[in-house]
Amino acid sequence: MAKAHQDGLLEAMEQQQISIAKAGVVASLPARCSVVAAANPRHGNYNMGKTVAENLNMATPILSRFDLVFILRDKADEDQDRLVSSNIMDLYRQRGEGGAGRGPGGGGGGGSFRADVDYLEAALEQFESNVETNGDGSRKVKERIRLARRLPWVAEMQANPLPADTVRDYISYAREYCRPKMTPAAAKVLKDYFMMLRYPEGDNISRNDTVPITTRQLEALIRLSQARAKACLQEYVLEEDAHDVVELMKISVEQVHTDEQGNVDRTRGGAGGTSNRKGKKKFLEEVTKLAKSRGNGFLSKDDLLQAAEWAGLGLAYTAEEAIDHLREQGTLMKQENGFKLV
Repeated sequence: MAKAHQDGLLEAMEQQQISIAKAGVVASLPARCSVVAAANPRHGNYNMGKTVAENLNMATPILSRFDLVFILRDKADEDQDRLVSSNIMDLYRQRGEGGAGRGPGGGGGGGSFRADVDYLEAALEQFESNVETNGDGSRKVKERIRLARRLPWVAEMQANPLPADTVRDYISYAREYCRPKMTPAAAKVLKDYFMMLRYPEGDNISRNDTVPITTRQLEALIRLSQARAKACLQEYVLEEDAHDVVELMKISVEQVHTDEQGNVDRTRGGAGGTSNRKGKKKFLEEVTKLAKSRGNGFLSKDDLLQAAEWAGLGLAYTAEEAIDHLREQGTLMKQENGFKLV
């Protein structure tokens, strides 16, 4: 994306307006909309050793404006690949059968009806087992069913897509007439999660090791909760809506801050981050120590590679990049038979 386009997108997301200058007329127009964006990594494959901003080569301020950031990686998973391949084959089979519908049983023939009924009965039994009846005859849920468990069930139940006109009218009605208000129970859930991110519990966790979360993320939680309630045409944001949004935010934070070893690196700086900063600093320290041990400040290429190994440089920041960075800074000078630390 060109820098001019990025600046325009940032203005729309940050200030909810777009500035235009055409034919001598300068104006600012309101721009209130939801932005759903997708991007491919720079080199074809997503490098978990780098941050999202480094993989996409996109400005950090724009990425930080998105409420949720998810990383979709094509990992070899037998169960997931089987589901994807079965879904693709079902789509082609439906075309061949003239667009016959597919239910939860996965088939378009007469034998799928019994499978659909069995699936519905099993699903209803699962949900009924999680509901208890009080003495006054009212019913309540024993334990909240996580969003990750509910979504596959909904996807199976609603195998065929809804008509586009119906979805368009539903969204228009919700935007026009639905203004959900925050309830104290939902506000408490969002506040507790925000405070947990800002001040995580643990004996070995310092304030500097926390995930970089600001009030912008709290506002994102509020917007997502209101959108969740609006999708159900509710007048109030319920506690269940807040729990669903917190679950989504947890997945987003975990994916964004996970490094190539699968560990959560809290120094990666959210959607942006500076995963190379620590590597640069550590490499310079190792090079300085090695130069002092030599006495004359002269280092060979093998010495620099050894310093890079001691600094723990990996895929995110290679030894060659570290050497080039020091040369650009003027800290390291290339000579005929090696390098000299200035």
